[in-house]
Amino acid sequence: MNREALKGHLDLLVLSVLADGPLHGYAVIEQLRIRSLDVFDLAEGTVYPVLHRLELAGHLTSEWSEVAGRRRRSYVLTRSGSAQLDQQRATWQVFASSMNAVLVRKPWPNTP
Repeated sequence: MNREALKGHLDLLVLSVLADGPLHGYAVIEQLRIRSLDVFDLAEGTVYPVLHRLELAGHLTSEWSEVAGRRRRSYVLTRSGSAQLDQQRATWQVFASSMNAVLVRKPWPNTP
């Protein structure tokens, strides 16, 4: 999928994946790919800046851990992040239903 088409929706997607629990960056990428049935196969350079921006905004926290001798950073949704997710989901629902209303072909009204 075209990254430009996703640009305005990456925050919502990342917050949604993290709503189910803490994940490290690569696991976020994998969940996006799996949940989208391979449509959202995003590069690290696309997702990691979103994670960092959301953390700076207070929507995520992170902590480092060591697994199999390697350090990795796990991200957790904050209360602010949960509220942001709810707000963005509501906005998305309005947008998606409005787009669908325009895209669904309606028959031309009969005129006398």
